[in-house]
Amino acid sequence: MKIAIVCYPTFGGSGVVATELGIALANRGHEIHFVTYKQPVRLELLSNKIHFHEVHVPEYALFHYQPYELALSSKLVDTIKLYEIELLHVHYAIPHAYAGYMAKQILEEEGIYIPMITTLHGTDITLVGKHPFYKAAVNFSINKSDIVTSVSANLKQKTLDFFEVKKEIEVIPNFIDSTKYNTEFTDCQRTVMADEEEKIITHISNFRQVKHIPDVIRVFNGIQQKMPAKLIMVGEGPEKEGAELLCEKLGISNKVVFLGNSNEIDRILCFSDLFLLPSKSESFGLAALEAMINRVPVISSNTGGIPEVNIDGYTGFLSNVGDIADMTKNAILILQDDEVLAEFKENAYHTALKFDIKNVLPLYEAVYEKAYNTTYNNSI
Repeated sequence: MKIAIVCYPTFGGSGVVATELGIALANRGHEIHFVTYKQPVRLELLSNKIHFHEVHVPEYALFHYQPYELALSSKLVDTIKLYEIELLHVHYAIPHAYAGYMAKQILEEEGIYIPMITTLHGTDITLVGKHPFYKAAVNFSINKSDIVTSVSANLKQKTLDFFEVKKEIEVIPNFIDSTKYNTEFTDCQRTVMADEEEKIITHISNFRQVKHIPDVIRVFNGIQQKMPAKLIMVGEGPEKEGAELLCEKLGISNKVVFLGNSNEIDRILCFSDLFLLPSKSESFGLAALEAMINRVPVISSNTGGIPEVNIDGYTGFLSNVGDIADMTKNAILILQDDEVLAEFKENAYHTALKFDIKNVLPLYEAVYEKAYNTTYNNSI
């Protein structure tokens, strides 16, 4: 099948999932066309099965904000016609589903009918979608999609609570490709990142306010008061500077390493003993899943879809949002005993395997087939 995928080409979860999905589909023989404003960060290799089409947005003095949706919908029309695309899969309701619907309408004027699957990832519903300026457009885009999926049961319920959804929402969880995670790197020497006796704690995110970055620092501060430890902070975002200042205030700057964005997450996680994710909201918790496949237990909040991934008392622990004391206590409980730590590491790994792409990919292919057959039959 020839499939066009629209996503944000960023380090964020939705962009990573969309890119990895496209790569996996190409490996199954599908022809994949990514349509976005920049090559996705994890799309390292193009081939005869994987193509990238850049959306150019001309700058005009008339526009204070350039109309990306118009440029995207036009690019979709051109790409679908030129490459005879059979199905459109957009990640994020706004602006992608909105632009996708516009493209569908233009194509139908020319007698071309193409199904559109919209995958909801979280922020498009819980943050952007709830804003009164966008709510009507999000509601419209969801209901005009041929099939809607969400990455967690929690996000599905929130979508049904926030909007007047007339479409059935199918839950297809986020995933990882276990074959890409090798925890036996020959150059995986812990002493590169920390002293031999130090436990290594990791946090990976886009450093937005919703991630509760100060909580990461404070939980780590509690850990390092009980045992030698080093904190590795991976990512960029508006909360990074404040985190660095908080480390200085607490006198732990020498124990915290800020690495910025990285394409070598698995190499970083292979050093780690514990992952911190105290977010205020997570639609799924992809960062936690990536930690778990690398045998890293997770200390997290119990919000959103995280409990569907991190099993309390088994792969890590769940705490109420903002409960730094409980998170610290649970972290120390795991880290202070090597046998306990080893057990949590194995539990995390085996739980993550349930989300392997080999288990999730057939769910998407079934959705594609259903959407394609329905659209084809209705157009006859």
